[in-house]
Amino acid sequence: MPKNLNACHGGGHRKEDTLVRQDSTWQESCRGKEASKEARWSLDEVLRQGAQRMLQGAIEAEVGDYIDRHAGLRDAGSGRRLVVRNGRLPQREILSSLGPIGVQQPRVRDRREGKKFTSAILPPYMRRAPSLEALIPTLYLKGVSTNDFPEALAAILGEGARGLSASTIVRLKETWEKDYREWMERDLRGKRYVYFWADGVYFNVRLSDERPCVLVIVGALKDGTKELVALMDGERESALSWKELLLDLKRRGLEAGPEVSVGDGAMGFWAALEEVFPRSRRQRCWVHKTANVLDKMPESLQTGAKAMLHQMYLAATQAEALKVYKDFLRLYGAKCPQACVCLEKDKEDLFTFYDFPAEHWAHLRTTNPVESALATVRHRHRQTKGSGSRLATLTMAYKLMIEAQKHWRKLNGHQLLAKVLEGVEFVDGEEKKAA
Repeated sequence: MPKNLNACHGGGHRKEDTLVRQDSTWQESCRGKEASKEARWSLDEVLRQGAQRMLQGAIEAEVGDYIDRHAGLRDAGSGRRLVVRNGRLPQREILSSLGPIGVQQPRVRDRREGKKFTSAILPPYMRRAPSLEALIPTLYLKGVSTNDFPEALAAILGEGARGLSASTIVRLKETWEKDYREWMERDLRGKRYVYFWADGVYFNVRLSDERPCVLVIVGALKDGTKELVALMDGERESALSWKELLLDLKRRGLEAGPEVSVGDGAMGFWAALEEVFPRSRRQRCWVHKTANVLDKMPESLQTGAKAMLHQMYLAATQAEALKVYKDFLRLYGAKCPQACVCLEKDKEDLFTFYDFPAEHWAHLRTTNPVESALATVRHRHRQTKGSGSRLATLTMAYKLMIEAQKHWRKLNGHQLLAKVLEGVEFVDGEEKKAA
């Protein structure tokens, strides 16, 4: 019995020792975290102070250089220098990615008529660094709601960023609306687009029962650069809405249409294109067509059918593609007649890409240049549960597309676009040699 008691007591001591060690480890961990946090704060402060000294020094040097360059200018009557220092402006804080940075700008008196010193480093009324100006719209466009901005910015930039309230975004949106209106009226004279990609996407509007369809066109210029050509709302994807958009492009100076336009099949775009730019050829998007065909087939047959459709549009020559096309119709004609009808009705527009450089096929087989950008727009729209008005919806879509445009890469083989415009004939992706 005493042995058991001793064993129990010994076990108790061991348990207490373990708890003490665990508590000690936890305290050391807390002290380590506190030390790490203090070190981080200290580093932030060192960086902030260094940035403040550098900014103050740069402004002092800028003012000194301005005064030195005009040191020889003197008043004809009194002989006094016309450009001199005149004390300092009140200190102001510039909100940067390092947090608030205090700076005091020297005041300059320039007695010359119509002349005034303006700092290129620190323009009048500037309160935020340009990098922060870029951060604000990025956060908004990526889904941070207006009311969450002070908290989000404080987490990124420190407590000094809480001064950026929801009203900042309201003012930004007003500026974006102005930018969008000006962009919609820009001059298109001299523009020449080789290819068009067109699509439409529906959005809910919170403050009304309307569900506008935003019509989008992305174009490829002669140098291979892709850019947003048009973005406006329409009544569904109707031929009338698309015609209005295309005629607006003409009104603003776009004389010639694209050599090829790529789009989905369920759009009035094709009818409008034929009327406004009749020379433009048509290429149906294979991603949409594949989805439409498979949707009309039982699930058990979709894997094999999908493989054949891929084989069809990835064939090296049009003859090979058409052979797979005919095999598909023979194989599935009896079991899946609707799927075959869906494939057959766009035959003339599915294989257009074979008449253009092979380097461009990956771009011409799909509306991905529009779809990928619109995916970001849809995401933002979902995050904010819809915009408040039609104009707000258009403005948001425009701003996101313009941001996305900065990262669009040029077309493969863009040097061949000039030949496409010259009317050089291509067969199965290769330039046809003169006989």
